Amino acid sequence: MIITRTSAYSGKEHRRNIALDPNDWVLYQKGYGNINEMMPYLTDTDREFILSGMIPQEWKEACAEINNIVEDTIA
Repeated sequence: MIITRTSAYSGKEHRRNIALDPNDWVLYQKGYGNINEMMPYLTDTDREFILSGMIPQEWKEACAEINNIVEDTIA
């Protein structure tokens, strides 16, 4: 199923083909459970994409940005 999400990091719209049961998707969209309960068979990458709209490259960029902030020192 093609899932379209807007990235919480970049604001860009991304699409990803994710193998999921359409019935699970409908129940999740209606709020009958959290993503881990409704679709435990998803990979971490697919689950994070559904939740945040972020692709792996954006996660790398966001983590690098956070590391730069954490490593910044006060002079």
